[in-house]
Amino acid sequence: MLYYLFDFLDKTYDLPGAGLFQFITFRAAMTAITSLFIATYFGRRIIEFLRRKQVGETIRELGLQGQAQKAGTPTMGGVIIILAIVIPVLLFAKIDNIYVIMLLVTTVWMGIIGFIDDYIKKFKQDKEGLPGRFKVFGQVGLGIIVGATMYMSDGVTVRRQIPAELKAVVESAQQGHQNSGAQQKSSTISQAFYPDEKALITTMPFVKNNEIDYEKILGWMGPKAASLSWLIFIPIIIFIITAVSNGANLTDGIDGLAAGTSAIIGVTLAIFAWVSGNLIFADYLNIMYIPNIGELSIFIMAFVGALIGFLWYNAYPAQVFMGDTGSLTIGGIIAVIAIAIRKEWLIPILCGIFLMENLSVVLQVGWFKYTKKRTGTGVRLFKMAPLHHHYQVKGYHESKIVTRFWIVGIVLAVLTIVTLKIR
Repeated sequence: MLYYLFDFLDKTYDLPGAGLFQFITFRAAMTAITSLFIATYFGRRIIEFLRRKQVGETIRELGLQGQAQKAGTPTMGGVIIILAIVIPVLLFAKIDNIYVIMLLVTTVWMGIIGFIDDYIKKFKQDKEGLPGRFKVFGQVGLGIIVGATMYMSDGVTVRRQIPAELKAVVESAQQGHQNSGAQQKSSTISQAFYPDEKALITTMPFVKNNEIDYEKILGWMGPKAASLSWLIFIPIIIFIITAVSNGANLTDGIDGLAAGTSAIIGVTLAIFAWVSGNLIFADYLNIMYIPNIGELSIFIMAFVGALIGFLWYNAYPAQVFMGDTGSLTIGGIIAVIAIAIRKEWLIPILCGIFLMENLSVVLQVGWFKYTKKRTGTGVRLFKMAPLHHHYQVKGYHESKIVTRFWIVGIVLAVLTIVTLKIR
């Protein structure tokens, strides 16, 4: 809303300083600061409210060190994260941007699913919460919405190569704002990069520069591949959203792990979104240029600010837990952002912590069932799953586990960024 207000003041009254709101970097910085303020200042009041309502965590006895002390800690703190994302985005972002709309829908959608799950656990005294099939149904529903939006929306268009006729314009734009015509040139460039075809589906090779061409996956179908590419595109989107949101949910097992890991992922995604939406950097790095995706940087910085603010209270010893309200939401947001910036192929690297947590559970259950069927006695690969509990059982303090997982997350983030120049 503030963007439109100051845009009006700048154009109508030439208000000094109002033009700052035209810059994505300025609005992204303001969004991060506002989000951090909301999460830290109002977070304490929300925690006190949850404590008064006795919305405390019910701890399952797993024999882990320090587990008993966590009983009664306020949960459903994911509400803090959601509010600290949505409010700054509504204030500073262009609300008519298709990517921003898609991420706001994702935040509210996954937040509702997680909230219902936490509500059933705390107020209906049902430890199982929302049945798994309903969670999956919600994740599949979101996947269909996101997939259909990206496939069908005219606002979701991209262009891989910069046309030769615009090279001179690009070179002129690289000189910055040295003259009053710079803004007009920038507008001209943006308008020139709206192809009629759905380039997301039709211009990418199967895997090149870490971008997937869904049409070529169905290349064996011949001329029909372009019109039927949604048959592979939407199911992959559904799988990614389900896998990443469940991975974030499993990672949220010890103080600060999910929030810190997700913040690292968020910063990396912000870099990708910004360079993908910048014509000059996209050309220099030889990556896909995506018109209007730069606006997504504002949402991502709100996401990062909310996570860091929440981490203020969630770091060991935690004063609040995010619950499924938070973990499912942040997982869904990360998945949709990665899909929107066409970097879904990099999710196994960037979200490597989530992947390890997911795989540890799958391997633990699968191997136990297999060995029990073969020998009559089940054998476990890990002392406990998810993976972070394995290290807890081995005697590591959870602060050390979280710190080392963060270090691994940073290394994975750096490797992901390095792929910008790997061909």
